Amino acid sequence: MDIIKKIDQLMEEHNWTDYKLSVESGLSSSTIANIHRRNTVPSIPTLEAICSAFGITLSQFFDEGTVTVQLNKEQQDLFNSWVSLIDHQKHLVYELIKEFK
Repeated sequence: MDIIKKIDQLMEEHNWTDYKLSVESGLSSSTIANIHRRNTVPSIPTLEAICSAFGITLSQFFDEGTVTVQLNKEQQDLFNSWVSLIDHQKHLVYELIKEFK
């Protein structure tokens, strides 16, 4: 997989510039510029920050066979809360959500 091409593809899908990716990822503009201008493959922490900006995980970034679901901030927060619940709590939340359909 060409990591830089994948980043470019995600940027194009989001209609993001290098500056927007820098702001959303919390990385410096020079870091993003180096990735593109010098074909510098980002380190794992840098790639994690980029993935977080796009609302995806590292495994979703490297998964070439499936469609990724992009989560907004509210959905990410909800998912992060969900994973910390015990099974009984998850069941209760799930049943509550089903009632809203």
